[in-house]
Amino acid sequence: MITLIKRIVVLLFVTAFLAIVGVGCNTVHGFGKDVQSAAEAIQNTSHRTDDERTAERGYNHITDQLIEDSRMAERVREALAASGDYKYDGVKVAAWDGVVQLSGFVKTIAQRSSAGEVARQVLGAKSVENTLKVRD
Repeated sequence: MITLIKRIVVLLFVTAFLAIVGVGCNTVHGFGKDVQSAAEAIQNTSHRTDDERTAERGYNHITDQLIEDSRMAERVREALAASGDYKYDGVKVAAWDGVVQLSGFVKTIAQRSSAGEVARQVLGAKSVENTLKVRD
């Protein structure tokens, strides 16, 4: 009797497993068709250019600019951290096309001015927008 119950339980588990695997295969197969259809739609609506090399260079220029902006912001953060006056924990740094923006909070007006001067001295910084607020 116990052997019969064990066989029924095993049979139920195997049946359930096969049902799940079967449904999973259909879902994955259907998903693959959806992805392929989406890829075709994107390809059909892509921008057309007279010279694909020009478009590729433009993409690289934009990508290079984003990378350089990210590096500049990191250099400013490092310069602020290396400053002997104090830690600039409440300062956020953003950069784009050589313009550095400082935002957030500092404790004194002197710290606000010092942070702006440190950012101006970073290689590649064309200008600094110092929007730091002095926290009371």
